[in-house]
Amino acid sequence: MRITIKQNDFDRIYEHALNERPDEACGLIAGDDREDGVREIKKVYILTNTDHTNEHFTIDPKEQLMAIKDMRSNGLKPLGNWHSHPESPSRPSEEDKRLANDSKASYLILSLMEEGKPVLNAFHIENVEGEKSVRREELEIVK
Repeated sequence: MRITIKQNDFDRIYEHALNERPDEACGLIAGDDREDGVREIKKVYILTNTDHTNEHFTIDPKEQLMAIKDMRSNGLKPLGNWHSHPESPSRPSEEDKRLANDSKASYLILSLMEEGKPVLNAFHIENVEGEKSVRREELEIVK
């Protein structure tokens, strides 16, 4: 699957992730699955990591509910979530894989490992014969 995210949404995620360091930052993504096969992110939600740790995240449930209500009122589809890895690469950790329970979701991971060089990747994670299967999705930052 090909996913698009606007430059200003990427910038918002990056800025929030920098501000939350050393903790992981997190949020949701919403938009449309277009007929041409592109998953278009139209809105990014910046939410609170209630765990306040650099190893995992839990999205504040009240903020998550407000985001879902906002998606519905704006005709957007929940597409997945995003979170940062302050000290590790942009790939799902074992914890990320274990907690990934929505096979329709895209999981965006922003690595801040290398100062000044953020790396954002998207992944599809699903259960295949009792094992978590991870596939990288094509991600394009657009204007």
